[in-house]
Amino acid sequence: MLRRIAVLLALAATLPLYAAEFDERSAERFANLALACVHKEYPNHISHTLSSDKDAAPPRKLTPAFYGCYDWHSCVHGHWLLARLARTFPNAPFAKPAREALSADITPEHVAQEVAYIRGEGRASFERPYGLAWLLQLGQELREWDDPTARQLSANLRPLEEAARDKIRTWLPKLSHPVRIGEHDQTAFGLGLILDAARGAKDQDLVNIATTKARQFYFADKGCPLSYEPSGEDFLSPCLGEADVMRRILPPVDYAAWLGGFLPQIPVDGSTTWLRPEVVTDPSDPKLAHLDGLNLSRAWMLEGIASGLPPGDPRVAALTGAAAAHRDAGLAAVTGEHYEGGHWLGSFAVYLTTKRGLH
Repeated sequence: MLRRIAVLLALAATLPLYAAEFDERSAERFANLALACVHKEYPNHISHTLSSDKDAAPPRKLTPAFYGCYDWHSCVHGHWLLARLARTFPNAPFAKPAREALSADITPEHVAQEVAYIRGEGRASFERPYGLAWLLQLGQELREWDDPTARQLSANLRPLEEAARDKIRTWLPKLSHPVRIGEHDQTAFGLGLILDAARGAKDQDLVNIATTKARQFYFADKGCPLSYEPSGEDFLSPCLGEADVMRRILPPVDYAAWLGGFLPQIPVDGSTTWLRPEVVTDPSDPKLAHLDGLNLSRAWMLEGIASGLPPGDPRVAALTGAAAAHRDAGLAAVTGEHYEGGHWLGSFAVYLTTKRGLH
């Protein structure tokens, strides 16, 4: 534990000053993005399997807790954003409407319908792993929030959390190979969120399953081809996502050795040009806008990788320098001008700025 604290203090000392400047005014911009979309039912990109005529219904009937923000997973992490920011800034002007939105949506009746939906016939792979992992993050946020309303919301959400955990426990042991892409199905990113939430919930069974699969999938990997990234629609880095989950399961010294074999291209001279932020050519295109999210997720993954290394590791400066460049580029793109990005980029920005993935 003392070693971990020393690592984080060393990391904090290397971060640029603006990393500590996330304040109520900055948070309000992101909160407003989520408040504008969690109850916005259309447009809606629905991933829905119909087993009969009775399954033909609008999103608000199918999944009444999480029907907005263009798709289910974005609505889930939009609610996570509201919980995270209301918890972080309880006296901010946006805290009251955030609480009201959470209370209106996470009711026992709505959650019961959500449980029935994801357990329904033909939905074994629904939102797996991305949406389910964010659902566990929402549950963990509510559990950690010392507030009477949050405690009630946590109790309301629990049946859906259990359904999500059941889905993951059934699926992960059967998954024979990791999914190494830069979008929702990426295994490494999902495992990172699942591990953090399972540890917070003291769900040792799920921790063991996720840790075992991460070791099975990634421990022997070497020479990740970072130069091949990104694909044109990535919002997650396959190489950095893998490195970010492995720092969650390896001690710092072991992780440092593993990282040397996996990403030998990380400079030891503090250079920040080894990984440059990406530029979106059309932010109104829902797929091309993914690269704005990639800048944000790269930033938090680079910070996470640095946090997993021992104090004094010569790669930390290059990692945190690249993280700062990606952070600047990513946050500048979170404007809400285009709904294609506005319905989800705020969650990525809040995950980064509030350092949710760092322990």
